[in-house]
Amino acid sequence: MNTLLITGTDTEAGKTVLTTALAAYWQKYYPQRHWGIMKPIQSGIGDREWYQNLFNLKQSPEEITPLYFQAPLAPPIAAARENRQVDLAVVWKTLCELRSRYEFLLVESAGGLGSPVTNELTVADIAGEWHLPTVLVVPVRLGAISQAVANVALARQSRVDITGIVLNCIQPRTDAEISDWTPPEVIESFTHIPVLGCLPYLENPADLDKLAEIASNLNLEALNI
Repeated sequence: MNTLLITGTDTEAGKTVLTTALAAYWQKYYPQRHWGIMKPIQSGIGDREWYQNLFNLKQSPEEITPLYFQAPLAPPIAAARENRQVDLAVVWKTLCELRSRYEFLLVESAGGLGSPVTNELTVADIAGEWHLPTVLVVPVRLGAISQAVANVALARQSRVDITGIVLNCIQPRTDAEISDWTPPEVIESFTHIPVLGCLPYLENPADLDKLAEIASNLNLEALNI
């Protein structure tokens, strides 16, 4: 497994935080590893620029994000605004090229598993068709258990291989809130997917040393990375 898709239960779940943390971890503890980052489809300024600013990636902007649209909208809507199509063949070609070049490739999805990629396909559909091992990011908040269960059900319907769930504090949370809203044993009981850990709220999400430390506390062995 040299590719890992990072997706979430919805937009702003914490996909970028986890992707950045894993990249920071490899950069700090395994500098000899050759890894890359992909944001296959992006609408509006955001993650591609974030990764370019934080890491010295030996990738062109087009290799990080093969499909880039100006409007910060769902890809099929943003593409229609520009009289363009969401050409997944371009994404697939770039994915294959990067897979062959790097030991490991992090792929951050656009939106959550149910987010539309085209007028017919969701992120879950693509992840299933392309056989991408996937980590699901679940934000710590009331209702998180049902979101996790619903997204895992969608993943199984689309034959997505979810290898783990990572909880993420999108706002400052107490230990009691984390335990009450996202108890790992309950989520694992309902989803039969291991919870790999919880990302704390970060005031400075660009602190690479802190991110590397946070990633080291996750159960990365379960991902075989």
